[in-house]
Order: sequence, then structure tokens, then C-alpha cells
Amino acid sequence: MTASVSSMTAERAMTPAGHTIVVTAPLEGWLAPLAEIPDPVFAGGMLGDGVAIDPTGGMLHAPCAGTVASLAATGHAVTLRLEGGAELLLHLGVDTVAMGGRGFTRLVAQDQVVAAGDPLVRFDLDAVVTGAASAMTPVLLLAGEEWTLESKRDPGPVKVGDVVMALRRVSGTGAAMGEAAGSPDEELVRELPVPLRHGIHARPAARLRQVATSFEAVVRMEIAGKSASLRSPVGVLALGVRLGDRISLHARGRQAGEVLDALEALIASGMGELAHADEQPPAQPVRVAAPAAQRRVTQIAPDGTLTGVVAAPGVAVGEAVRYRLGEVEVSEGSGDPATERGLLDETLAALRAKIAQESEGAPPHAASILAAHAVMLEDEDLLAAAHEAIAKGDSAGAGWRLAIGTQVDLLLRSGDARLAERVDDMRDLERQVLCALIGGDAAGFALPQDAVLIAEDLLPSQLMALDPERLAAICLVNGGPTSHVAILAAGLGVPMLVAMGSALDDIAEGAVLVVDAAAARLETGASAERIAGVRDQLALQAARRAAALEARGPCHTADGTRIEVFANLGSLADARQAMANGAEGCGLLRSEFLFVERAQAPGAGEQLETYQAIADALEGRPLIVRLLDIGGDKPAPFLPMPAEENPALGLRGIRVGLAYPELLEAQVEAILSVRPAGQCRIMVPMVASLSELRAVRGVVDGVATRLGLAGPVSLGIMVETPAAAATADILAREADFLSVGTNDLTQYALAMDRGNAAVASAIDGLHPAVLRLIALTCEGGARHGRWTGVCGSLASDPLAVPLLLGLGVGELSATPAQVPDIKALVTGLDMERCRALAARALECGSAGEVRALVREFLKEQGA
Repeated sequence: MTASVSSMTAERAMTPAGHTIVVTAPLEGWLAPLAEIPDPVFAGGMLGDGVAIDPTGGMLHAPCAGTVASLAATGHAVTLRLEGGAELLLHLGVDTVAMGGRGFTRLVAQDQVVAAGDPLVRFDLDAVVTGAASAMTPVLLLAGEEWTLESKRDPGPVKVGDVVMALRRVSGTGAAMGEAAGSPDEELVRELPVPLRHGIHARPAARLRQVATSFEAVVRMEIAGKSASLRSPVGVLALGVRLGDRISLHARGRQAGEVLDALEALIASGMGELAHADEQPPAQPVRVAAPAAQRRVTQIAPDGTLTGVVAAPGVAVGEAVRYRLGEVEVSEGSGDPATERGLLDETLAALRAKIAQESEGAPPHAASILAAHAVMLEDEDLLAAAHEAIAKGDSAGAGWRLAIGTQVDLLLRSGDARLAERVDDMRDLERQVLCALIGGDAAGFALPQDAVLIAEDLLPSQLMALDPERLAAICLVNGGPTSHVAILAAGLGVPMLVAMGSALDDIAEGAVLVVDAAAARLETGASAERIAGVRDQLALQAARRAAALEARGPCHTADGTRIEVFANLGSLADARQAMANGAEGCGLLRSEFLFVERAQAPGAGEQLETYQAIADALEGRPLIVRLLDIGGDKPAPFLPMPAEENPALGLRGIRVGLAYPELLEAQVEAILSVRPAGQCRIMVPMVASLSELRAVRGVVDGVATRLGLAGPVSLGIMVETPAAAATADILAREADFLSVGTNDLTQYALAMDRGNAAVASAIDGLHPAVLRLIALTCEGGARHGRWTGVCGSLASDPLAVPLLLGLGVGELSATPAQVPDIKALVTGLDMERCRALAARALECGSAGEVRALVREFLKEQGA
């Protein structure tokens, strides 16, 4: 470590002030400002300044020349040390550390020298999109005194190698400051365990640096004989600290004791990633058994049904069409290795160009898969294997088939189900290249109208070559629910069942089939009445969804009852998606996204900027902002709250706001400053008594007077505690509206911690006890003319919607993606029937009985 520091110091000394470094895009995708990353550590610049890229490919390249200073064991993050000591962090996605390395392949090693454009990490974009909070990738100049960001490119599409920003060397004083702070007094040492679930990765390293640099002291971390300064996040990352490791913190300087106290408290808090007491770090990335190579032996049941695994939801009816493509014959070749290698390389280049052309204007789900295929065609190991086989005498086609076969074997032996499902992509590329070599069509297949496609397996390119307007559903003998072809089918809205086994062989060509993916079954002997009923149901659903997407006006039930369909938001991007999907407003803005993972709380001005942007995106529609809801499972580092034996029953929700009135007042000021006045409403979380509501009302009234607001401020409550539900009539005397948070209400009503894996599977918001509490809330609100909404997960559950309406709920706030489906469902419901259904549900003995009751109801309704 000492030699490394010495060489860095010498290199810095030789790099003059004013020197610049050009940084290019390490990924293909969409360039965006850091503020759009849904993570406050990156968006707030806690680690440093830079840009973000939303990737469309699956390869991370070096954005400039440098040395690999840090490479995460999980492969999700790389730090490069550039000339002059500048450090550049490339962090693939948000919260990707929790993926445990799944989907990431490291192509470089620690301390390796790389050139601009060199591949660093290969990653599965689908795995990142489905397994992480976001695929947005920050490219950051890590904070320091010696380098600054001189310029950034404007947002827009980028390709690997496009210039995205420039760095400039300035006169630095960091080293001198460190020496001055660390020179006096003895070194203090503090040993402590690491309770963070994912160890010390980028975000904790940033937080530790922020605390360490706020004191007059120099601090380093040691583990297993290795050491790093807390002023260097890259050095801390390189230590590879994991859950359960014991580290020692060493501090020198005037405030050495104070900084160690602060760091120890921060690490002990878990920084939002506190592991359970019995949680252990995995010895290696979690693996699951590879799928069996042989097809499953199955039989059609006596009632004519055959079960499978749901890969894409929906219901369909159509005629069985068997998809068969013959094996592609491989040419013996010319016998000249140079000719065969040239033929293969030309074919691959032409296929890459064809894929690039097909990607333009393709839907996002298809474009991402095409991009993944393009990356695979550039795989150096794959090309090297094919070239080696050709050099030994194989033809271009035989060499390519051998190279693909080797990769397929490796994937199947990996023991990772998701990697094994990538076999489809490899076989797809094998077929496409072999067909291109002989001038044939890799996937051409004509479909009749309303085809239920039956196949052994289906490749992504084969599905993309089919006419989706003619494709009713897909049933596969093999296949997996998370394969690329499954993602494509879901994106196309085509129901798909996989792993159905050998019984599919017994289905006759042209047989009329019903595919009910909701029930994971294929009906081979459906009656004429059943078939007609499904067709009527499909026509009705299509018409309702189209009408819901087209309509931007108020939503009503079939009998004319007004039901507001809002969206739950947690970012500006959510607001834009909600608007595109026809949301009538925001029923819950989770404001804590501005507060968590912050060393300091955002001020009123910073909050106002965000709230105003979201309000503008909603174009005047209502915006209900939930006051800061932290504590429990959402700690905030800037609030030194003591550890609690049961955080779910401790200082959380509005109790935190009342305990820290300056936080509450700043947030209220920001909300009330949004224009136009009155668009924002305020919602109080975790209310349990009228005194809490009155205390918040006093703060709101005081801020409104100070701001000179003349009109009334709408102030409502979240009903998340049984106490609030039981006293809803009392609370509704002074609350302007009530909104049920079904997630917390369910866990409190059932006395089951939704974060406890031992009981989480039994938590169901359709339990009759929860429904009765919702009924009490609606009755209490109606007694005083107050509306009751639902902003918890039940509002996005189609089985819950008719029940909620029947109980008296007048506003549903769903996830942005679910808004059109919920609106379409509501428009087909009759309120009298919903009320009768709700009355019956309240008498059920379990959530399972309730769900069965609603399924039958929706079947009768044709919804």
C-alpha cells in the first residue's frame, strides 16, 4: 500500500495544473444527468460529479486509459486510476451489490492497465433490470481536491467511445491538509464488526468519507493487513469488506476521538443495510440447480387440462400451430482456413449491422435483447474459439457451431438457472449465423390468425420474426420463465406457458385451445361456451384498456360512480410514466427518497425544487405528498436515533417529525411553496391519535401564515395502524381525507413483520381482519363527508379492487404501470355487486377464501 501511495504522489507531481483528460462513454445507451439516478448518494454527488448512462448493451468498456484501482468481487463496480491520480468510478446500476455477482463477468483484474475502449465487465442487462433498483450507471470523478469536472455532454443517445465529459487538473492541497490534520497527537484505534448486509460497497464508502472529512483528523481503515484512507472511497472499496468482518479504524488529529465516535455510530446503524442478527454472508454468489437437460414427461389430465409454468400473463384462445424448423446444414467449406475465417468475420459483421438496423425503432424490451445479441457477436472468447477451430481445418459454420456448443455447455454446468436460460440466446445466434452463411432465413414462419404456438423451445429472433397480431399465445415443452423469449412475450402482451413437458406432443394441429396463464394451465377440451366466453372476455378487456389509455378524463364504474385512479410516485420519472398511463394525479409521493442515504437533511429549497418538478409533470393534477416517513425499516443517517428493540413499534412516521420539528417545518414550507397553490396536499404517516394530527395542523397553519397563504391547506392522514382505523370517525372530524396504507396496516393487524421471512408468506392484505379495518375507515370518513383512498399495494391488485370499491373506497393509488389496467377494471364494475361482494368477504375465514370468492366474482363479471 505504501509503494502504491508513493507512486501516486510522484505521478501527481508530474501532472501540471490545467492538464485535461477526455472521458468517453463506457456503455451504449442514453446519457442523463446524475440527478435522474434514483439513489441520493449518486444523484446528490456524495461520491463525486459526473454523468449517468441508462444502458442498452451488456458490456462495460474503459472510458479512458488507466489502471484498475478497484474491482468489486461481485463485478458490479470498477474504479480506474487515471494519470495524475484522478479516480473514476463506473458503477453498473443501483443496488446491484445485492445481486451477489449474478449476471456480471469480470474481464479485467485488479491493478491491470487498460486502454480506452477495453472491455471491463460483461453483464446481463435483463438480470440488472429485473434484479436491481435501476440500471442507470453513474460515471463519476471521485471527489478530491486535485481534479475537477470541466465539461459534460448534453443528455441524449451515446455509443461506446463518444466523449461525455472532460476532467481538468487544478492546484490541489489535499495531501497537505491530510498531513496537517494527522500530525499531532497519538493514533487512536477502534475495532468493530461490520453489520452491513452487503459489506462496505460504494454507497457506504461515500458516507464514511463524508463523515471522515468533516472532522480535523485523518482516518484509515484496516483489515487483514490491508489499509486504506477513508478519504479514498476507491481504497476502501479495494479492501473488500464484507458482512461480519472485523475492521479497525485508526485516527490521528485534533478530533480523532470525535471522528471515531461518529464513524462507529454510522457503521453500527447499518446505513440502511443492517443485516438480521442471524444473517451470514454467502460464501459465494447464490446458485440454484441447473435445469434438467431432458424434457419433462407429462400427461393431459382427464378434464383436458395441462399445467405449465407462467412466463407471461394473460388469457387467450386460438388454434394449435406446431412450430418446427429443421436443423441447419453446415457446409464442408473451402478447406482454406484464411478463406473460412474471412467468411465468418464478414458474416458476423453483416449480422451485427442487421441487428443494429432492427434495433432502431424497436420496442424497449426487443431493443435490449437485440443489443445483448450484438454484444454476444463481439464476444472475444467466442470468436477466438471459432477461429481456433477454423485454423484446425473446420469450415466457418462448423467452427461457429463448435464455439457455441462449448459456451452452451459452460452455461448449463454453471448451476445458475438464469445463466442456463441464456442458452436460448446462444443457440439463437448459432442458427442466425449458420443461416446467414448459407444465405437462408433463420426464423421465417407464417402464422395463421389467432395461433397458439406450440414448440419444443423458441428463440428470441424466432419470436421477433413472427407476426404478433396473429399470435394468440405460446406453449413450450421446455423453456424458463425468466428467459429472453419470456421477456419478449410479456412485452408483446402474449400469454406464455413453459416447461409443459411431453404432453404437448399429443395436441393435434389445428385444435382449438384456451391458454389461461393466470391459472398456469392449457385447456385442450374447452366447450364451445367456454371458448366463446373467453373471446368475449378478451374483446371486453381490450376495449376497456384501450379506452382507459385513451381517456384522460375522470374514471367511473359501469353504473357511473366516480372513482379516482391515481399513482404512487417515488421520483420525477415515475410521474412521467404515470402521466403517460393516464393517472389522474398522485395519491402518494414517498418524500423520503429525498432524505435517506443522506449525511444531511435536504433544506426547504432543495425539496421545493423536486416537488415543483413533479407537480409540473402532473400538469396541475393533485399531488399528495406524504410527510417524511423514516424510522423502522427506513433509517436516515443524519438522525442519530438510538437502536430500538422493535423499530416497527418505535420512533417512526410522524413521530419522527414531531420529535424533530425543524425537519417537519422545512418540509411543510417546501410543500406549501409549490405553485400553483393548492395543487399539493399533505398526508401524515403513521397516525395513531388525534393529538398527532392536531400537532401537525398547528405546524401547517403556522407556516401558511408565515408564507402569506390565504386559502385552506388540505391535510389528510394515512391509516396504517389499527388505532387509526378504529378511530377513523374521530380523526375524520379534523382530517380532510383518509388514505389506507395497506402494507403496514396488514402487518400490524396480523402481528406479522413483513420483513421477517419466516412469516412474510402468510401476510395477505385480503385477510378479513384487514378488510374489516378498511371498512371501519371508510365508514368513519363517510360520517364526516371525507373521502377514503387506498395507496398501499392492494390498490394495484386486481383481485382487491372490487372489494375496496364495495367497502367504500373512492380513490385508488396504484403503481404507474398498473394505472391503465386498474382504470379498465373499474370501468367494468357495478357498485351494487361490489358492495354485496364486500359484505360476503367480511364473513370469510381466511384470505384464501376471499381470493377464491373474488375470482369467481370477476369471472361472472367478465372482468
